Amino acid sequence: MKKAVLVLMLITIISKMSGFLRDVTLSYFYGASMISDAYLISITIPTVIFGIIAAGISTGYIPMYSRIEEQFGEKRGQLFTNNLITVLFVLCTLTIAGALVFTEPIVNVFASGFSGGNLNIAVLLTRITIIGIYFTLVIRILSAYLNYKKLFNVPALIGLPMNAVLILSIIFSYQLDLVIIMGIGYVTALFVQLLLLLYFSFKKGYRYKPAFDLKDTDLKNMLVLAVPVILGSSVTQINKLVDRTLASRIDVGGISALNYAHTVNIAVLGIFVASISTVMYPLISKMAAKGNMDGLKQNVSQSIVGVSLLILPATAGSLFLAEPIISFLYGRGAFEEDAVAMTSDAYFYYSIGLIGFGLRTLLSRTFYSLQDTKTPMINAAIAMVLNIILNFLLARWIGIGGLALATSLSMIFCTLLLFINLRRKIGSFENRYIFLSVIKIAGASAFTGWIAYMAYHQLIAVTGLTLALLLSGVMAAVLYAVLVYFMRINAADDIIKGIKQRLSRR
Repeated sequence: MKKAVLVLMLITIISKMSGFLRDVTLSYFYGASMISDAYLISITIPTVIFGIIAAGISTGYIPMYSRIEEQFGEKRGQLFTNNLITVLFVLCTLTIAGALVFTEPIVNVFASGFSGGNLNIAVLLTRITIIGIYFTLVIRILSAYLNYKKLFNVPALIGLPMNAVLILSIIFSYQLDLVIIMGIGYVTALFVQLLLLLYFSFKKGYRYKPAFDLKDTDLKNMLVLAVPVILGSSVTQINKLVDRTLASRIDVGGISALNYAHTVNIAVLGIFVASISTVMYPLISKMAAKGNMDGLKQNVSQSIVGVSLLILPATAGSLFLAEPIISFLYGRGAFEEDAVAMTSDAYFYYSIGLIGFGLRTLLSRTFYSLQDTKTPMINAAIAMVLNIILNFLLARWIGIGGLALATSLSMIFCTLLLFINLRRKIGSFENRYIFLSVIKIAGASAFTGWIAYMAYHQLIAVTGLTLALLLSGVMAAVLYAVLVYFMRINAADDIIKGIKQRLSRR
């Protein structure tokens, strides 16, 4: 089990790296420009229109398929799957038809600041990318099917060929001066993902045969399971919609700057938080099922400190060295000084909320383990309202950075609400230990972040950007590790003990 989780984590990291390379390619050839803004809006629209529903469907599919196969056998399970796909195909056809007729008004909703060339390019690309909805729905269902069949690696790997196709489409579109290639590349990338999933699903015994029954009881029951997830996902997408439509009004390239900055933070969260939440979730789920609240509280407390141990120093580094980091990652090709400044601004303010993003994932999964999906959904809705209000207030004062700051503040507020609600639900769980540990970690992080900042500015005078950033980062990491070691934080001590045990075995 542990080996499977580690392999899956490694694949996830590689997949996220390929996604980051895709954004670096886009920034290199198109920078933060009218074209990059239009392209990003064109691939956001299909996600919001149908991606929300697809997320809910795929989440509800596994428990429903499991029950059907256990009670009636695999043949009945495949019939349910085929009926689900066919019904969603019909729904997609109606959705796509409407989107093709009303493409321009839809783009105006997502990017109200677009006009002229921006609007025309976004409309053109959206009319192509919207076709990808057909593939997205089958991808979500077959990914869930393969996960149920314990073939976890394939759904995790499909991001690699998709990003490879997207990177090639961006390069060819620039070289041939045909923006339309990026839209075609997006749909092609989804089709490649679908082919891979179909191949491995076929090997696991799946066969598609047309079936259409809207009165199917299993279909209705699955929709009941999917509704909370759909509502929760819609909150995130509404936030994204408001962010991007306001960014389109503030400045050309604003949408791209938000996207590039957000990509870096998501990569950090994916690497640092996924490792803890992946291991923690099944463990506390078993404890919750057995009624072992003391063990659950202890593991949640350790996990909160563990996430803080990794996220807070990353936050400090991002805040002190936002501009050098963005310059190192994106500062080449068409990504000029104005784009670096705008993206650095967004990255700085997004980084403030990193701890909120990380702990929200952890706390939400704790509620899920307690079979409570309502509380995270309500908290997310409250955070969404706060985010929208802050967007309008802060965007006037800070511009693009204000949108990122609004997201960070609403995420921190949402996390605090989740923490308070969890305490009410399961009682006090080592609050003093958590508080003291986080204070120690925050102090060590702030100090090492400042050291990294000072070292960078000393080194940049005698070395290039890359070497100065690398050396200052390594220096700060070593110093942070030493400080944490002498602070005697339990979560860090457990990690050190684990490393020592592995070394002694070898």
